[in-house]
Amino acid sequence: MKGHISIDRERCKGCGLCVHFCPRQVITVSKDLNQKGYYPAEPVEAGEDAKGCNACTICGIVCPDVAIEVYRD
Repeated sequence: MKGHISIDRERCKGCGLCVHFCPRQVITVSKDLNQKGYYPAEPVEAGEDAKGCNACTICGIVCPDVAIEVYRD
């Protein structure tokens, strides 16, 4: 199963829990600050060798800010 995620940059405080727990390593920390001064999480750009999101929902479950939505394709 494939999926994708949407992360609300302004809601995310950059705690990194989603990055740590993602089994496919498709989430990273942004190099750009959000309006609150945090480095939010963001999906990794899909490359040719990328495993891609499998919509496991772990990131959404561990997110304390409820900033991640998971979609199944």
